[in-house]
This record gives sequence, structure tokens and C-alpha cells, in this order.
Amino acid sequence: MTPDPSGGRRPDRSRPGTPAPGARRPGSTPAGDHRPATSPAGRYPRPTREELAAAADRTLPDVIAPGLDVLFVGINPGLWSAATGWHFARPGNRFWPALHRGGFTPRLLHPSEQDTLPGYGIGITNMVARASARADELTAAELVEGAQILRDKVARYRPRWVAVVGVTAYRIGFARPKATFGAQPERLADARLWVLPNPNGLNAHFTPETLGAAFAELRQASTVL
Repeated sequence: MTPDPSGGRRPDRSRPGTPAPGARRPGSTPAGDHRPATSPAGRYPRPTREELAAAADRTLPDVIAPGLDVLFVGINPGLWSAATGWHFARPGNRFWPALHRGGFTPRLLHPSEQDTLPGYGIGITNMVARASARADELTAAELVEGAQILRDKVARYRPRWVAVVGVTAYRIGFARPKATFGAQPERLADARLWVLPNPNGLNAHFTPETLGAAFAELRQASTVL
């Protein structure tokens, strides 16, 4: 990846689906195997209770670059993510498995490998920057403000698609109380909009398989439109 004056890192598009030079090159797994080819998880200790408490209200840097295919938008960082510095880091969160099942990555990535994502044309940001133990600790005003900040960010980085991970946050932040999952009729600073289910492990409405299928639907749309 080459430095970009806007503050992000520019993805290498010479070969679609190939990480940019310098990025860790993912390994391979047999077809249908959703386990990591290597397991970085064992190399990183779990945050302590004190570290998690100290992570409240911290912010987490975006994983972003100009001209991405899909920019995924979380609601806000959890304490586990704020303590580790990795998006969707809490064990039991199904974002990374869904990303792989949906066809966005060739193998299951560990959250610590998040910086390889722009090489696949994807990135991560959040509607609200501050970390909290639960998303329902956020106020409606924070979500509305976060939607405006996101709009400005999308205008700056110009991804083709913006995928908000959580329909309730989308409904509140964008004043769309009847919004449903999937493609949205409106655009965000010229980017197409998509709403995905929340991959939090507490979301019992979606299994790993149905969550992966929802991500796969976005993947298909993003490669066609």
C-alpha cells in the first residue's frame, strides 16, 4: 500500500482480491473450512477486567483507504475492541466469520489482521467513535451526529458501498424508522447503502450460516453493481 495524503492508505488494485505489497498475505484453507489457516489468537492475552474498564470512551482508528469497494460501519467499538485496538474483537462476535463466509476474504482472519482488509477492497469504521460496554448505552443524538460524520467521511474516501452493521442504529441515525435489511433506496454521498444484521453473538435472530448468507448477498451486489 502506498501512503495517501488524506491519512488513509491506498489499496493496490493491480490484482483484485490480492493484498497490497507489504500486507500479510493470507494462507489458504480447504473448501468449506472456515477456520484460520494460522491462529494468531493464542499469541494475544485476553484484556483484564481493569483494562476493559479503562477502555470506556476510547476511540478506535478506522481501517480505511480511498476508493474501497465496501466500507463496513459498526455501531460503536465495544470495550474489548477499544482495549485491543481491533474492530469486532470480542470473542463470540461473528463479524469476521461472516466476512469470510460471505466471500470477502479467502480465509477466516483474526481481528489482529484487520490492516490487511484494504488490500481486499474493504474497510471498517463506526457510526459513533466512543467505546462502550453495550451499544444501547448510546443516545439517539450520538447516532444522528455519527450519521453526519459518516456522511462526511464517505464523501472524503468515496467507497462504492457503505454497509451499516445493525438495522436499529441505521434507523435512528438516518431517520429511517422503517428501514429493513439489504440495499437501501437512498445513497450516502454517492455511495450505495446496505444494511446488515448485527453480528454480535447476542443476536439470536441470525445463525452463523444465515449471517454469512447476508454478507454473501452484499458481496454479490458489490461485484455486480
